[in-house]
Amino acid sequence: MHQKFANLSSQPAGSADRQQAIRVLQITDCHLHTDLEWKLAGINTQISFDSVMSLAAQQKSETDLLLLTGDLVHDASAAGYTRLRNYVQEFGVQACCLPGNHDDPELLARHMEGGLVNVPKEVKLGNWLIVMLDSTQLDSEGGHLNEQELQLLERSLSENPGRHALIALHHHPIHIKSAWMDKMALDNPEAFLSILDRHENVKGVIWGHIHQTFEAEWHGIRMMGTPSTCIQFVENQDKFGISMDAPGFRWLELLPDGQINSGVDRIAALPPGLDLKTTGY
Repeated sequence: MHQKFANLSSQPAGSADRQQAIRVLQITDCHLHTDLEWKLAGINTQISFDSVMSLAAQQKSETDLLLLTGDLVHDASAAGYTRLRNYVQEFGVQACCLPGNHDDPELLARHMEGGLVNVPKEVKLGNWLIVMLDSTQLDSEGGHLNEQELQLLERSLSENPGRHALIALHHHPIHIKSAWMDKMALDNPEAFLSILDRHENVKGVIWGHIHQTFEAEWHGIRMMGTPSTCIQFVENQDKFGISMDAPGFRWLELLPDGQINSGVDRIAALPPGLDLKTTGY
């Protein structure tokens, strides 16, 4: 497993020089493809991604980190990952990635790593720790955290009690009131949540996968799901459905006192071509 650690701040935890908000932009579920003309439910995912990133670029000067949380390349191709890495490199902000169920974790790690783009397990920024977990399973759309990932999470939190922690993964660890999507949630959430309950420094959990905005709280911890950069799914619906909501991204302000400000920004409108009759993806 890829175990790289990324220390993106030269200041130690609690340093007065880093007592300011850390701004993170979460980009997720891009479903890019080797073929630049490829479409998902009628939407060209490259065009949609480009539009979302143009909106994100308006915040570039304020942004400390891009966080890409899986389903980055739908066909899990080396060409797709390389093109995405080059795009993010040109964007000009430090970026960290983790895989989703449509990714190949090994190919992603091999072809996304380089320059400003990293595939770490941990990131330190100021007095914050971001733990990056791989919740993918071979040949499954659902999520699972194996023993190695759970041990890594436990160890990371135990070794950094003085840092506020944000946990990132692809699959949702709590149900979102959508039966078809909740069948593809993390299948061992109890093991994950019990670790969070043992560590007071955990302040938030973010994920992709659900192609919609989600906000909840677990024992005082912010729980946040994020829209895709392409198609969105209808919220609070038990059967598959495509929403007319526009693509977007989540921004997070990680405050020195452990508070998290967050919201979702969307492009003005969907790119043309959405096929609402699509029955799956």
